Parts: sequence; C-alpha cells; structure tokens
Amino acid sequence: MTVKISHTESAKQFLDEASGLTNEAGNPRLKEVINAILHHTVQIIENLNISPEEFWAAVNFLNVLGARGEAGLLVAGLGLEHYLDLLLDAKDQQAGIEGGTPRTIEGPLYVAGAPMYDNEARLDDGQDPGTVLFMQGRVLDLAGQPLAGAVVDVWHANTHGSYSYFDGSQSAFNLRRRIVTDAQGHYRFRSIVPSGYGCPPDGPTQQLLTGIGRHGQRPAHIHFFLSAPGHRHLTTQINLAGDAYLHDDFAYATRDELIAEIHFNDDPKELVEKGLENRFAEINFDFVLHPSQKDDDEECRQRVRALEK
Repeated sequence: MTVKISHTESAKQFLDEASGLTNEAGNPRLKEVINAILHHTVQIIENLNISPEEFWAAVNFLNVLGARGEAGLLVAGLGLEHYLDLLLDAKDQQAGIEGGTPRTIEGPLYVAGAPMYDNEARLDDGQDPGTVLFMQGRVLDLAGQPLAGAVVDVWHANTHGSYSYFDGSQSAFNLRRRIVTDAQGHYRFRSIVPSGYGCPPDGPTQQLLTGIGRHGQRPAHIHFFLSAPGHRHLTTQINLAGDAYLHDDFAYATRDELIAEIHFNDDPKELVEKGLENRFAEINFDFVLHPSQKDDDEECRQRVRALEK
C-alpha cells in the first residue's frame, strides 16, 4: 500500500519552505514555479509508488542528459515544444487571429549571427556532394501583398543529418543564411537537399524513447525565422513531401500547411543553364505573416541560443 503525505499540512509547509515561499529573498515567480514542481513531483512519487532505485535512476538520467546536451532534444521528442505551439495557437484562436503560415517548433540547433544577403544567397560551402536545391518564394502579408525588406533566416542539416557549429567538420555557418526580400517580397537561395536524421542512438533521449516504444527519427526539413517591420515574428519549418517520416516526426513538427513539394529536374537544357552536371531539386514556398498586435510581436522569443564566433 502506498503511503501518501503530500496533502498534509506539514508536507505543504515543508515544500513551501523548500521552494523559498517562506522567505523574502529571491525571485517570486521562480519560487512559484519550483513550488508547483515540488508538489507535482512528490505526488508522482506517491501515486506511482516510485522506489528509491527508480528515483535515483531518474536523477542519473538527468545528469547524463545535461552532460550530453540533449535536454532540448528530449523536450521536442516528448512533445513539450509542440505543446507550447498548441497553447499559442489556442490563444490566437481565442483572440480571433486566423490564417497565415503556421508556426512550428524551432528545435535546439539554431545559431545566431548568420551572414546577411540581399534577395538571394548560397547556403552550402560546396563540400557536401548532395543534390543541389533551388528554393524560392515570397513573404506576404495577410492580404497577399509582398513584404519588402523581410528577413528570411534559414538553416538546415546536411546530407548526414548534421548541422554546422554542432558538427565541427562543417565550415562556419554552413547551410545557414539570412536573406532580405526584394521589393516584390521575393527570396531565393541555392543549397543542397537536406537529409532527415535521428536522435544519437547511444544518447539518453533515444534510450528514453526506446523505453516507451518510440523511434527518434525526423523527416527532411528546413527551418525558418521570418520577420518584417510591423508584422509578427514567425518560427516555422517546412517538411519535404515524400519523406518516410513525414507524418511520423518524433518531434511532432509536421503540419499539413508546411509540407513542401520538392521537384527533381534532370532536363539537359536546364542543367546547362544552371551550370550543373547532375539533377537538381526545386521548391517554391510562400510565407504569410500576421500584422503585429503588440510591441514585442516583432521580436523572436527569448531563449538561450548558440552564437557562432
């Protein structure tokens, strides 16, 4: 039989003291959050009859998770990052905000400070023999009018599923650029077709996912931040049609409106025009931004991110 003491007055006083609610120092919001975490944690321990062995195994898991730098990966894999998007969607719906390109998760692999280009850019450094990709489109407002001077901040993995900065074998800012749209809202870039990838097979995230009977695979995708004066910042990504994991993304980032058709072209005439010897791929995708409702709408949400030096 499980003994429960978490709802007793003495237990409440103990957890209030442990979370700092009984002193005048510290951060009130942090105290409130820690107090809630402690209350829910002890209730889980009691309700599921967690043994000391299970408790310390969980503590060790958190140590390994931090040492491997996989906390951001795990919150995506358990759907928590997607859940934040669902909450924001619900708030938009409640406020009557509809339409536009949907948001989806950022993930843990953005690097600030990518080079800025006007209208078009080449993302790759030419070292990866992947299929050349040409992607283009426009950034528009809700009325379908072009947004000149919008910034398209784009990043994606190479053909091995790795990202520059986190993969030391790649050059700085490989497959990362910021592109400013032209007067008609156009952006375009040349890159390579990215590969899908999975969680590190020897890491704690995959260990946990395996324990609950789930895989850790992502479909091929391309990340974006979109920003323009007077409009809400958008964090999103497109997933490439035809990928085996398109509708089975372990990070729950796929949305129907964000599936991009990718067309492969091996027409000899077009190969000559583009100076290529092998087939290439093309994607056309427009982004639609909402007008800003409040001062901080135009800003990217604050979180700790990597900064390339």
